Amino acid sequence: MRMIKDKTSIDFLGPTRRKTAMAISGLFIIASLISLATRGLEFGIDFTGGILLEVGYEEAADLDAIRANLVIEGYSNAQVQRFGSENVVLVRLPPQEGNVDEIRERLQHSLQDGDEKTVLRRVEFVSPQVGSELAERGALAMIVALMLIFLYVMVRFQWKFSLGAVAALAHDAIITVGFFSIFGWPFDLTVVAAVLAVIGYSLNDTVVVFDRIRENFLTLRGKAGEEAMNISINEMLARTIITGLTTLLVLVALLTLGGESIAPFSIALIIGIVVGTYSSTYIASAIALMLDINPQDLIEPIKDASLLDDLP
Repeated sequence: MRMIKDKTSIDFLGPTRRKTAMAISGLFIIASLISLATRGLEFGIDFTGGILLEVGYEEAADLDAIRANLVIEGYSNAQVQRFGSENVVLVRLPPQEGNVDEIRERLQHSLQDGDEKTVLRRVEFVSPQVGSELAERGALAMIVALMLIFLYVMVRFQWKFSLGAVAALAHDAIITVGFFSIFGWPFDLTVVAAVLAVIGYSLNDTVVVFDRIRENFLTLRGKAGEEAMNISINEMLARTIITGLTTLLVLVALLTLGGESIAPFSIALIIGIVVGTYSSTYIASAIALMLDINPQDLIEPIKDASLLDDLP
């Protein structure tokens, strides 16, 4: 990997590029926060509670006829859409009062399309209380993960690195969730899992870069902090590109071949991987540089004062 230094010499952390990257990130974060505050998220029944049914038909389903039958049965607020193929339908309903078995029978009857046989492939009932608890626990999981990561990076490196790493991870999570708010994509527990996975991926990328920066701070004596960090990022550039591209290839295949049920999970990971790769350089490293990280910060202080007498 040391040879990369001689092949690439991109000025990642120059003042102009650093400020431009910060401005772009700031715009994305502001847009995400505004959308989250005004539009919110299109929560799935994991969070809102309700009923989800997956119904299979022998031939292409008539969505208009299905909606009309649901209205007749009193389910005027049902959401009906195709799921993967033309003969599979996904129906979403808000929480319903009454016996679960009776509701299932009424829905199965209303979803009949003439004499055509239907197969009820999946039925999920989630109460609003359970959905609210899942939303709270999902948010708590992200907060706890960021706090533990801050402590881990501070112990392994230094608090300036730790602050940069946590800022980058928060940046990744906010922008990833912001995309779901802006485009109105469904947000369920699989997306929460994807965001947590993005935090882990981004942290791994950041720690690898920080390891090389720490090593170069102690070996490239006489180099300014910005220059040493640029050299470190260039040395890790090949590894970063290969890891990112191979991961994206798998996720794109998962998105195109995995079906609609796994699409939100795949989209969240794709956005997160792209944003996380970018943030490990232009957010984590840039913030550490703005905090004036230097080799002296990484040298452990001498605890025994008597050892100072031996120094020249």
